[in-house]
Amino acid sequence: MVSLLDQSKLDYFIEKNPSWIIDNKTIKKEFIFDNFIDAFGFMIKVAFLSEKMEHHPDWQNTYNKVKINLTTHDKGGITSNDIKLAEDIDKLINT
Repeated sequence: MVSLLDQSKLDYFIEKNPSWIIDNKTIKKEFIFDNFIDAFGFMIKVAFLSEKMEHHPDWQNTYNKVKINLTTHDKGGITSNDIKLAEDIDKLINT
């Protein structure tokens, strides 16, 4: 069963992943690409990843920028699902 993470687990995640920020019961990050096609290609990869996990981001795309907010709506905050998805999204960038 998925439950909300306590502050120490959130702090540990941020320590390991400083490009993500905690904001109002979400973790969020902005990704910047060279152009729209690269940004959209990234979004497609994230879409397949999140569909496989059955955990979907709140996101926004403006030209070469993709802003991703992760939270578990039915739990009212950040869970291990959000952390796992964030880490897997970062792996997409680093491969």
